Amino acid sequence: MRRVEHVMGFPVSLRVDDEGIGDEVADALFAWLREVDARFSPFRPDSEVCRHDRGELELGDLSADLTEVLDLCEQYRVATGGAFDVRLPGRPLDPCAVVKGWSVQRAAELLTAAGARRFILNAGGDVVVSGGPWRVGIRHPEHADQLCTVLELTDGAVATSARYERGDHILDGRTGTPATGLLSISVVSTSLTEADATATAAFAMGPEGVDWAASRPGCEVFAVDGERRVRHTPGFPVAMATA
Repeated sequence: MRRVEHVMGFPVSLRVDDEGIGDEVADALFAWLREVDARFSPFRPDSEVCRHDRGELELGDLSADLTEVLDLCEQYRVATGGAFDVRLPGRPLDPCAVVKGWSVQRAAELLTAAGARRFILNAGGDVVVSGGPWRVGIRHPEHADQLCTVLELTDGAVATSARYERGDHILDGRTGTPATGLLSISVVSTSLTEADATATAAFAMGPEGVDWAASRPGCEVFAVDGERRVRHTPGFPVAMATA
C-alpha cells in the first residue's frame, strides 16, 4: 500500500509492505496529521497553539498533547542553554520544530498498532522506518540533485535540519539571529521525536551542536559545517556500497 498526501505544508509519503493493511489505516494516519495541523499550527488563528499564545487558554486548560509538546520544548531549551527556544521575543509561539517529529512518530505508532511491520513513512524528508533494511538518502545541502550519503536503517528514524529548503529560518535563541554555522545536520535515533528535535536544536547551536547532538543517548549524527567539512559519529549507519 502506498499513499502520498500534502499535510502540514510538506508532502507525506507512506509505503506499507505488509498484507492486510488497508486504506483505512492510511486514512487514520493522515486524519491524525491533519488534526495535528489544525490544533498546533502557529499560522491558524483558531489553533490551540495560537489561542494559548494570545492568553485565551491558560496552561491548565491545554490538552494533554500540547502540554506534552511544550514540556519537550522546554527540555530542549534547557539542554541547549537557550539556543533552541520556541518563545522568542517579538515572535509568536512556534513549537513546530517539536510538533513535526512528535506527530509523525505518533503516526508510525498507529501503523504498528494496526499490525504493520514493514513500512517507511517520509514526512518532508524526515523518515521513520520499520522492518528494514531500508536505504535513506541524505540530500546535499548545496546541490538538490546530489546526496551527501546514504544510510541504512532497519527500525528507527532520521531527521535533517538545513538551510536549503527555507533559508535561514532556524534562529539561535541566545542571540535571536539566524543560525548559520552549519549547512546541514542529520540525526538518527530510535524515535523521530528525538531525531527531529535534536537536529533542529543542534542546528540552532551551530558547530558546537554537532558534539551536543552526538552526546545525546541513542543519537548518531552526520553534519556539514559552514566550511563544508563533514563530521559524523562512528555509529552513523552509512550504507555499504553495492556492486
